[in-house]
Amino acid sequence: MHLDDTIVAIATPPGRGGIGVVRLSGPEATSIAQPMLRLAHADGLQPNRANFGELIDPATNHRIDEVVVTYFAKPHSYTTDDVVEISCHGSPVVLRHAVEMALARGARLAEPGEFTMRAFLNGRIDLTQAEAVRDLIDSQTLYQAQVAARQLDGALSKRLQPIKQKLIDLIAVMEAGIDFAEDDVSVIPDWQVLDRIAELHGPLEQLLASFTYGKVVHEGLTLAIVGRPNVGKSSLFNRLVEHERAIVTATPGTTRDLVSETVSIGGIPVRLVDTAGIRDALDEAESIGVRKSMEALADADIVLVVLDASHPVTDAAARRRDTELVSLVARRLAIVVQNKIDAIASAPLVPDGGLPVVMTSALTGQGIDYLRSTILRLAGGDGSSQPESGFLTNVRHQKLVQDSVAALDAAAIAVPHKTPHEMILLDLYNALRPLDEITGATTADDILYLIFSSFCIGK
Repeated sequence: MHLDDTIVAIATPPGRGGIGVVRLSGPEATSIAQPMLRLAHADGLQPNRANFGELIDPATNHRIDEVVVTYFAKPHSYTTDDVVEISCHGSPVVLRHAVEMALARGARLAEPGEFTMRAFLNGRIDLTQAEAVRDLIDSQTLYQAQVAARQLDGALSKRLQPIKQKLIDLIAVMEAGIDFAEDDVSVIPDWQVLDRIAELHGPLEQLLASFTYGKVVHEGLTLAIVGRPNVGKSSLFNRLVEHERAIVTATPGTTRDLVSETVSIGGIPVRLVDTAGIRDALDEAESIGVRKSMEALADADIVLVVLDASHPVTDAAARRRDTELVSLVARRLAIVVQNKIDAIASAPLVPDGGLPVVMTSALTGQGIDYLRSTILRLAGGDGSSQPESGFLTNVRHQKLVQDSVAALDAAAIAVPHKTPHEMILLDLYNALRPLDEITGATTADDILYLIFSSFCIGK
């Protein structure tokens, strides 16, 4: 990529709509755009204002569409270059023709994420903010969008900054002690080095711990609903989805295939999977359904084992199946759901195996809100304890913080062994480098390409 090129792309999603936007950015953005426009205002393009006019074909001077053009003069733009955005009617033919006219006049088609990459390379945003742009676009829930917006505002960078500054201060003191040792400048004692490393270690460990919840917020989770036939799995599924998505009948074995739907629970996207009733299959189709149910159970992040609380299980095979299911998920994230409490009898319930138990009625809705909160708590919390100053949401950040913590651990181990400060400094620099990579201060070009190539063209 050449940063002195002028780039162009359609900035709105593919398809037809009321509005479609063509974006140009670069030193020739205005000179390329102006011949394509016939503006109502005699002064031509005015920065930071909406300019009404017409999109025309320069070769024939024929009008193609009515447009609103917005011009952002450098450096007051998203990329810090001149940016021209042409808002047309959302016809793919018109948008594509506008891009072709810009290309004919010397623009280059933008690579995926190139507008945001230029914003990063030109210092408008750091790398965590650039990644937050992608997360905001990909958001499936309002809470995901709010988290991404906080990251876009620099929440993670602001949380890292004081940690980095303390690490830089420690490095500077130790470097000074080495450089001026012959001038009787006192070298920092070992106990102070260890104290300062401990001050860095704590906040980084807390940041690392936030990834458990951040990953769930960013990626969502899969929840499988399993149990014997006719315990109310599909009814429970419909209650969580909040519409009649799965077929419900009194006949055992109605669900033969997996039925899935994604819902928002506490702002986290949860893919619910309703499964076939697990029992000794009566035919080949049901056998395949049971096998898929067990596969869904194995692949799920959280499992709901649904039991029928309304009457005692008198059938030995059914009782064994319930016990086996509870035992199977005993060491996993799972919830035992005692369903049909609207018709509960006084019979003892199946042992829960030490798992959280929620009493529900899919028929009346009783206990459903508590089930949602239990799912959310099991997934990592409701987010109220997470700092507003940002938390880790992707694997790249987690790996870099782990590398930094490991380097600090190596330094802390070296200090009591009277290791020369020159060697300890190598560990401290190794701790600083990953933190710089999170924000993009020292990120290699190939890593940048991988990050921005996942963006959509036009962003």
